[in-house]
This record gives sequence, C-alpha cells and structure tokens, in this order.
Amino acid sequence: MTHLARLDADPPAEPTAGSERPAAHTEPLLPSVRPSLYERFTSRLADDPRARRLYAWLGPALVLILAAVLRLWNLAAAHDLMNQFDETYYVKDAWTLSQLGYEAAWPSEANARFLAGDVNIFTTDPAFVIHPPLGKWIIALGMMVLGPESGWGWRITTAILGTAAVLVLMLIAKRLTRSTTFAVVAGLLMAVDGLAISMSRVALLDTPLTFFVLLAFLFVLLDRERTMTRIAQTVAARYDGDEPPSWGPILWNRPWILAAGVALGAASAVKWSGVWVLAGLGVYLVVIDALARRRAGVLFWPSDAIRQGVATFVLLVPVAVAVYVASWSGWLLTDGGYSRHAADADPATGVWSWVPLSLQSLWLDHVTMLNSASQITSGHSYASPAWQWPLLVRPTGMYYHHDAVGVNGCTATNGCSEVVASIPNPLIWYAGVAAVIYLAYRFVVARDWRHALVLTGVAVTYVPWLFYPERTIFQFYTVLVLPFVLLALTFALRDIAGPRHADAYRRLTGQRLVIVFLVVALALSAFWYPVVSAMSVPYDFWRLHNWLPTWV
Repeated sequence: MTHLARLDADPPAEPTAGSERPAAHTEPLLPSVRPSLYERFTSRLADDPRARRLYAWLGPALVLILAAVLRLWNLAAAHDLMNQFDETYYVKDAWTLSQLGYEAAWPSEANARFLAGDVNIFTTDPAFVIHPPLGKWIIALGMMVLGPESGWGWRITTAILGTAAVLVLMLIAKRLTRSTTFAVVAGLLMAVDGLAISMSRVALLDTPLTFFVLLAFLFVLLDRERTMTRIAQTVAARYDGDEPPSWGPILWNRPWILAAGVALGAASAVKWSGVWVLAGLGVYLVVIDALARRRAGVLFWPSDAIRQGVATFVLLVPVAVAVYVASWSGWLLTDGGYSRHAADADPATGVWSWVPLSLQSLWLDHVTMLNSASQITSGHSYASPAWQWPLLVRPTGMYYHHDAVGVNGCTATNGCSEVVASIPNPLIWYAGVAAVIYLAYRFVVARDWRHALVLTGVAVTYVPWLFYPERTIFQFYTVLVLPFVLLALTFALRDIAGPRHADAYRRLTGQRLVIVFLVVALALSAFWYPVVSAMSVPYDFWRLHNWLPTWV
C-alpha cells in the first residue's frame, strides 16, 4: 500500500568513520495488495474469450431465472381480486374485453361469484373506464390461455412482463456501463426488489407500462449508438478544407425511433402516463441531435437540430398514435362500448366533418375519461402524494388476510397473515434515491450523456406526478420510476468499486463495499419476500416489517 511508505524519503546519512558502508542502497519494500476475487475473475475473462462469452449470457440468464421464480412461484396464492385496489376492475374488464370486445358491467356480488368460478355473469351493458384497453387486453390474454378461474390466469401475463422488464433493464445497463457484471447487478437489484416483485404478482397496469417504457428507452439507446456516428461522419465529409458545413444531414433512416414510437404508443395505450414519457423522450432526442451537430462543427446547429426534430417527430409520434388507436380496435369494431355512438346525434361540422363518426365518438369518450380522471380526489387510506415517494412514507398494502390460530393450519399464537405489500427493499430504495442525487451532481460535473439518459428516465416517470398534489395517487406508481433509480444506483456502485486506473488498495476496498451492500440487500429481500408474495406467515413476523408507523 503506497501510503505506508514514502518513496521520496530523505536518503540515509553518510557512514561515520569506522562504520561499514553498505554495498548498495535499496528502496524499502512496499507491502503488496493481493488482487481481489473480482479482479482475478475479470483477468481470467480477459484472457479467455470463450469464458467471456459464456459469462456474457450465463450471468444475465441466472438473474432472469431468479426473477421468474420470484414472480411465478405460487402466483395464485391470494385467491382474491384485491377489491381495495383496481385488480377487481381490470380482471373483470379484461374478461369482458375478451368476450365482447369492450368493457361491460357486472351485477352486484360479482367478485364472490367470479372467484367461485361463475365468470360469465357479466351483462352486455357498457362499463365506464378511465384507462385505455391495452393493459386489460394483456391481462385477458392470460385468462384466454389458462382460464379465468384462478390468479394464474389473470396474473400470468403481468408476471411474464415483470420478468421481461428485468431482461430489458440488463440490456440497457450493459450498453450504458459496457460491463456484464454491472448489467447483472442492475438486473439482480430489480429481480429481488419487493416493489417490482409485488407489482408483477397482481393484475394491475403498472408493470406492463414499465415494460413498454423500458423497451422504448432501449430503442432510443440503440438509435443513439447508430445515429451519433452517422452525424459525425456525414458532417466531416462535408467540410470544405477547414470550413465547416452550415447544415448537417436530415436522417430519416432511423428504424429504432420507429420502434420506440411503437413501444411508447403501447405504453400510452396501457396508461396515459406513457404520454409523458413520449414527450420527454422526444425532447431528449432533439437535444442529443443538437449537441451531436454542435460537436461535429455544424455552423447553424440549433436550426439544424430543429430541422431534424421535425423529422424525428414524424418518425416517433404518428406511429405511437397509430398503435394507441389500434388498441381501441375492440371498441371501434363493436357497438356496445361506453359512448360508442356519442357523436351520432351531433357530428362534427366544418374542418373535422370528414372524421368517421366512430373516431369522433372515441374523442368524446376520451374527453369524458380525462374529466373523470382529473377529479379523482377522494380520500384513501393508502393515498400517498408524489413528494412522499422518495421518503417511502406510505407504501401500499394491496392485500391482507388473517387466520386465527388453528385455522388453515396456522400454529402461531397471534394468528397468521398473508400480505401483498408494494414496498421496495428499503436499502435498495433509499440508496437508489441517494444515487439519483449523486448522479445529478456527476452530470453537472462531467456532462456524461449516460447520466443524462438515466436522469431523463427519472424525470419523465416521476416529476409529472408532483403537479397533481390533490389527486388520489399511490406509492406503487413508483414501479415505473424504479428501473431508472436502479440504473443510478448501478452507476454509483460502479464508482464505489473504483475505476480501472485506481490503485489496487482503492479498488479492493471499493469492491468489498459493493459486495457487502449486495449481500445485505439480498438478505433484506429474502426477509421481505414473504410479505410481498402472500405467503402465510405468523402475524408477529409481519409486524417486524412495519419499520415506520406509516407502514402499518
């Protein structure tokens, strides 16, 4: 360790008369630092391409298997429609979508009869809904394949997309960090996080939304890898000696932007909050195009970026709108949906008269949906405004069932509880929030585009909710923010582990800290898993998880 001895120490004094002069001066030996296990592992990978290729797919594959097991194991444990939250609506809406093409109304006591297997008691009267249909079609797909009689049918597709979201996150992290290890770290953190697990085990819309948003970010990242080089090369070819060109290229051949438009259209067709991501990523694309043209030397780069922005808009937005409208095909191709013929009695005139009556009715239905959604301000015991989310003030209790001792095999003195709580791993969450702040600081200092992409993800999934302080919203919405928080945490852990040019002691210490963090995080995830997956546990064990009074 270099700090244990000074290489520039004063030379030894000249020998006195009669003393024995040493044959040669020798430097003091420094204690060596043995390379860490991770350093030895990466050195082996560097020397063995076959092992490197094996690790590149085996590491993520093991994380994906873990994520699947945690989400699929005993998926139907809570044989309940969780009527305190919207699973009760989405499951029944999904089933009527699959049978009628639109969401229909149900009679009173529908939940009990549905859970008993009497699933075809719906009416043909339309039901009013405030969310687009794609997420419910996704839920319906599982019921059409496995049947609607148990949670396996109505939760399987959400669990699959929750698992797939872990894969997409690893693909994003691999491209951002250029490290298989830290891609695995990002995926592992999401695979074992309680919020991600619980939201993958209930038939709500937020996990499909998260999957499509992550897919859009991956596609934008792939476009960036392809486009930045093309801009630089094209502008360089247009130089006239040392004179830079006035304008850069307008790029239309951007298939990944089209793909991002499809993903964002699908996200918006699950929940309207996908529109915020569409707008935010659109702005991000314009900004990175502008900066790329400035770096390449384009004289009129701001105007040039606006020209490209128009092209990007044409590539991104129309396809998103088309996917969104297509998600309403069941409503458009049938006659029974809510407000299906709202425009028939009073069709549009003038410039909009050419629009088909079905699309006019769809527009009127959307106006009604928007007005209704904006007025959701009723009190709820689990309501949590967005400013509370980083502090984890009020996690959401999705499901709770209690058995007294002797009932259903319960042997605990105070009874047994089955719980589905949408609480993230506290260590991962709080560390992730701190990492977002750290990443914002690093971006100000270093202007790293990778940090900008992660911070954009946090901004478009979290900040809009701050503008709705009066609306009834819940902490489980942060499942959409979680992947970007984990990416920020992954960058922070990578910095803690130490850069390649750091000395051996620095890297050894940093890597040990990262390992300790991951071990504790995994232990906490194991501790929390029973109460995010509806396992029957002693009531006292459940109470051990209520670390704050507001978590009860």
